[in-house]
Amino acid sequence: MDSAVISYSTGRVTSADGTTIGYRRLGSGPGLILLSGGYLAAQHYMELAEALAKTFTVYVPDRRGRGLSGPPGEHYRMATECEDVEALLAGTGAHLVFGHSSGGLIALQAALTLPAIHKVAVFEPALSMYGAFSMSWVPRFERELDQGELAAAIVTFSKGTRANRWVDLLPRRLVVGMINLYLRKEPKNVRPGEQSLVELIPLQRLDVQIFQEMATGAGYAGLRCEVLLMDGEKTPPPMHNAIEAMHRALPQAKRVALRGVGHEAPVNHRGVPERVAAELREFFTRRS
Repeated sequence: MDSAVISYSTGRVTSADGTTIGYRRLGSGPGLILLSGGYLAAQHYMELAEALAKTFTVYVPDRRGRGLSGPPGEHYRMATECEDVEALLAGTGAHLVFGHSSGGLIALQAALTLPAIHKVAVFEPALSMYGAFSMSWVPRFERELDQGELAAAIVTFSKGTRANRWVDLLPRRLVVGMINLYLRKEPKNVRPGEQSLVELIPLQRLDVQIFQEMATGAGYAGLRCEVLLMDGEKTPPPMHNAIEAMHRALPQAKRVALRGVGHEAPVNHRGVPERVAAELREFFTRRS
């Protein structure tokens, strides 16, 4: 279904520091929260939400700085994101959480500390502490953002995190040119209530901040809830190896690799949200 015609209602909760966290809501059944990746927002996960809505009440929040939610705040860090998740759990009554990319990292960290999370599923979380990527690219990324070179910054981020294989394969100058062309045309196609990539790219600073914060983390061997670890067959080796390392630390976790897909599998238009939804449905409805 075209994400433009998916019906939903909206709601909001208030996080510990007073910031509003808004969300889209659709479906009926047990509550399931979907946490977005970096330069993405709730708008990019509506096809996934729709595919899950016959089984779950799906809540798709806008993380801080996006859409329905308030600003990041002066003291933003991983604990801030976990407080937002805690507010969402309390306000919605949900006990199930899915996270994609940096949203997966947040979901895992929240599950370590919040007993209200009964099951957590992640697709290619940004596991810097398991060696998915180094942080040596960060100074260049921040400099490019400061200079307003958004296309260059997104290429530096993508190459640094190894999230998109095609970015690694093509010459940097060519990819920057392609993205610049897209950014110039994109505002004409942004629907009311949605955000453009030009608005979302600078929010990658927040993701980088939590990547750096978690890079020296001890990992997730202490997780006690049920865990589903997912990646795609086209995942670059460093990220795949990091997920394998996490699975070794959590041998009781369920492990799924989706054939023929890459990092954007859960995302509208770019991925295969129906296939991701099928795995989530099986995991979240399975009796413990």
